[in-house]
Amino acid sequence: MYGKPSSGWIEVICGSMFCGKTEELIRRIRRARIARQKVQVFKHSLDARYAEREVASHNGLQWEALPVESTQQLRQLIEPDTTVVAVDEGQFFDDGLLDLCKALAEQGVRVIVAGLDMDFRGEPFGPIPQLLAQAEVVDKLQAICVVCGGPASHTQRLIDGRPAAYDDPVIMVGANEVYQARCRGCHQVNPHSPFPRRESQLRSVS
Repeated sequence: MYGKPSSGWIEVICGSMFCGKTEELIRRIRRARIARQKVQVFKHSLDARYAEREVASHNGLQWEALPVESTQQLRQLIEPDTTVVAVDEGQFFDDGLLDLCKALAEQGVRVIVAGLDMDFRGEPFGPIPQLLAQAEVVDKLQAICVVCGGPASHTQRLIDGRPAAYDDPVIMVGANEVYQARCRGCHQVNPHSPFPRRESQLRSVS
């Protein structure tokens, strides 16, 4: 069994929806397991689209993961001999995720976080932008724009087939029935919502 390295580091895998973030996360987890490293995988409990206790990519890849509701709960579940901590859907976590990742790296742990760097409005999402500044390794993946076929870095939200409004709640868990990958030029956000929606309505899991 290999021990912990003398110093750890932070890796961030980010980009729009459908760009392959979770697929890349699973690839790195698999390689760490092959190297006989102790890996723990976590996901935010908000994301139960494909499985409750697994991280799952849109193309069907899955890996067992512990669902957690907060950074504090994640911190309590990390075992002392863990050498790699992987976190999916990092954008849903509170700002404490940054401090936890830094602390783990300083303790010699390799930390891998995957998540959206921008919300549906094209603005910084959760703790991911701060993690990007602190990470030793950053990979920003791109999807394919469904409108023009160009490289896509934005996530388009659609409500009843129309672009969502800027003042709609930021968090709405869903997949291709709600979201599309689009490039900057094809990405659209309506300035105001003609049909106000309660936060509880838009946080429902698809």
